Amino acid sequence: MVIDSTHSSRFINAEVSSDWQVYQGSPAEHFAIAKANGYDFYITTDHSQEAAFRPTGAENASWNKVKKEAYDATDSEFIALTGYEHSENDGPGARGHINVINTADYINALDPNIDLPTLYNWIKEVQANGEGPVVATFNHPRPGQYDNFAHRDSAVTDIITMLEVINSNKNVYFNGFVEALDKGWKVSPVAGNDNHNLSGITTHTSRTFVLASDKTKESLLEAMKNRRTYASLEQNIECIYFVNDRIMGSTLPEDDTFNFNIKIKDPDTDNPLDKITKIEILKDGGQVVKTYEPEPSFSIEWSPTIQDSEASFFFIRVWNKGGGDHEDVAPKEAVAWLAPVWINNDD
Repeated sequence: MVIDSTHSSRFINAEVSSDWQVYQGSPAEHFAIAKANGYDFYITTDHSQEAAFRPTGAENASWNKVKKEAYDATDSEFIALTGYEHSENDGPGARGHINVINTADYINALDPNIDLPTLYNWIKEVQANGEGPVVATFNHPRPGQYDNFAHRDSAVTDIITMLEVINSNKNVYFNGFVEALDKGWKVSPVAGNDNHNLSGITTHTSRTFVLASDKTKESLLEAMKNRRTYASLEQNIECIYFVNDRIMGSTLPEDDTFNFNIKIKDPDTDNPLDKITKIEILKDGGQVVKTYEPEPSFSIEWSPTIQDSEASFFFIRVWNKGGGDHEDVAPKEAVAWLAPVWINNDD
C-alpha cells in the first residue's frame, strides 16, 4: 500500500513564545484539517524548547495532551503520529534539526550538556509511544550540518532512517541527502510541511509516500524504519522499484551486477503535464550512472542492468513534464526522489 502524507514541524520561529498555540494551532486542529484534506497520515513535531514543554519530561501536561490528541484522531482511515523536533541550529558544528517520532518521552536540545552524541545515545534507549518503533529524520539538511554527519554507529543508523529532501513544498536538499549517504547514513527521502501555522496543510502539495503493508500506526512506522519511503513534488505519483528482487530501502548482498525493475505511474491521465519524462539512477557522490528518457507517458517501466563493483548505494530520481503540483514549478528539476538501496553496508 502506498500511503502519502507529510510531517508538520509546527513552530513560529527560533524564539520560544508563550502563546505559540495561538499562532500555529493545536495538534488536534492539524490532524482534523489533514484528515479533511485526504491525508492518510500526519505527524506533528513541535520544538521541544517551546514554553509549553517546560519543565521537560514525560510527565509534562502539554506533551501528554499532544499524545492523547494523536490517539483520539487516529481511526481506520487516518493515522495521527507525534514526536518532537530536536532543534539546535546555532551551536558549534551547525547541528541542525531532527524529528524524533513516536517516543514516550522527549529531551530539550537547548538544555545544558545536550549534544548530538547525547541525543543519539538517548534515542537508542527511549521507550516507544505505543505501537511501532521509534524513528527519526534529518530535517532540511545542508552539507556540514550534524557535526558533518558524524557520531554514527550501527544502532543509531537503524533509528535515523529518513532525511527531508523536500521542505516547505518546494525547497530541495539534494546535496545534504548525498552527503549523508556518503557518510554512511542509510536514509530514505521524505517531505515536510514545516508549518508555522495551519495553512501549509491545504496549500503545500509536496508529499511523503510510504510503502506500508496496511494503514495502521505500526505498519507505517515499520515501513519508515525499513526506509520504504519516497518524496515528491507531485501529490499522487506512484513509484516502486526492486534491485536483484529486493525492494527499495533494502541492503543487498555484495555483488557487482544489479538488475533494476522500476515502475513509475501517475493516475492523473487527464493532465499531460503529469507524464513521466525521465528516470535517473545515481550512486555514491550523486554520480548519475544511467538515464532513461522514454516517450513521455503516465506509466513507465524500466529494467536496466548496472555492472558496478565499487558502489555502496544507488538511488533514483524522476522527472515529469510539469515539474510538480506547487505553484512555482521547475520542469527541468526532478519531481521525485526514491529510497536508496545499499550494498553490503550493514554497519
